[in-house]
Amino acid sequence: MQQRIILTGDRPTGPLHIGHYVGSLRRRVELQDSGLYDKIFIFEADAQALTDNIDHPDKVRQNVIEVALDYLAAGLDPQKSTLFIQSQIPELCELTFYFMDLVSVSRLQRNPTVKTEIQMRGFSGESIPVGFFTYPISQAADITLFKATTVPVGEDQEPMLEQCREIVRRFNNIYGETLVEPNILLPENAACLRLPGTDGKAKMSKSLGNCIYLKDSADAVEKKVKSMFTDPDHLRVSDPGKVEGNTVFTYLDAFCRPEHFGRYLPDYEDLDALKDHYRRGGLGDMKVKKFLAAVLQETLEPIRQRRAELEKDIPAVIDILRRGTEVAREAGAQTMAEVRRAMRLDYFEDAAFTAEQAARFQ
Repeated sequence: MQQRIILTGDRPTGPLHIGHYVGSLRRRVELQDSGLYDKIFIFEADAQALTDNIDHPDKVRQNVIEVALDYLAAGLDPQKSTLFIQSQIPELCELTFYFMDLVSVSRLQRNPTVKTEIQMRGFSGESIPVGFFTYPISQAADITLFKATTVPVGEDQEPMLEQCREIVRRFNNIYGETLVEPNILLPENAACLRLPGTDGKAKMSKSLGNCIYLKDSADAVEKKVKSMFTDPDHLRVSDPGKVEGNTVFTYLDAFCRPEHFGRYLPDYEDLDALKDHYRRGGLGDMKVKKFLAAVLQETLEPIRQRRAELEKDIPAVIDILRRGTEVAREAGAQTMAEVRRAMRLDYFEDAAFTAEQAARFQ
C-alpha cells in the first residue's frame, strides 16, 4: 500500500505572515496532528530564495531561523513533521538537472505562476535569472524526491503542481514507474485561498509591505488593522457598505469563529448577522476593525508567546533543522538511487555492468 506523504514549504525571504498561516501553515498543523499521513516533510526553500536574492545571502541565512521559529511557534512538531533546509539536500540539485531535459522553454513560458512572479519582481526579457525561470522544475524535484502524494498549497500554486505532474508522467513513461504523481490540497475556506494584503490591492506579500506577520507585537497588529482597506464608498456610519472585496470582512471570513462573537461582539449572533448590518448601513468600520483585531490577537498571542520561548534557545532550533535535514537526506538518497537505476546511471551499483561491458568488447 502506497504511503501517504505530505511535502510543503516556504521561501525564507522574511518572517511568515498571516497569509501563510491561513493559506497553509494552520492546515499543516492540523494535518500533522490528524495522524492520517505516514510522513510529513516541511522545508525551507533557501536555494530557491537565492534566485532573486543572490546579492543578499545574509537575508536568506537569517530568515531561515525566522521561518523555523514561525513553524515551531505555530505548532509544527519535529517529532511528527520533518523540518529541513533545501540547500542541504544535494540530491535535489541532481534531480532538478535531470528534470530539465524533460521540459521545454515554451512550456515554462506558459506557466501562469511563473509569469506572475516574474512580473511582481520586475524581471523582464533577458534579465530573468535562469534559476528563477526554472523554478517549476526545481519545485517538481522538491516534491518528487520525497515521493509526496499530497502538497498543501494556495491556489496560486496549482499551475506548478500541474507542471510537476507532467514531469512525473513523462519521466515514468520514458524510464518506467519510478516517481509518484502528487495531488494538491487547497484550503477548505475560500477566504484562505488568497488572503489580500492590508491595502486590499494585492495578495499579501512581504515584497509589497502589506503584511501582518505572525511575530508582530499586539500594538503592531492593532495599528495595521486600523489602517486596513474597507469599502471606499462607506464614508459615514449610516451608509450601506459592501462586504465583497472589503479586506476586513475577508479577514473575518478567514479567522472568525462563532464563539468569537460571544467573547468580543455579543450584539451579533454570527458573521452573517454582522455582514447584514454592514450592508444595510448603520455600522461603522472602526467597530468591525476592533472586532477583527480582537480575533487576530486571540489567534496570534499563543504563537507570540511560544516564539518568545523558542528565541531563548536558538541552538536548539538549529539542531531541530539539522536533525530533520539528516532524515530528509536519507529519504532523498533512497529515491535518487531508484532514479539513477531507472535512468541507467547506476554504473557502480549495478554488479552486472562491468561484466556486460567487458563481454561487449571481447
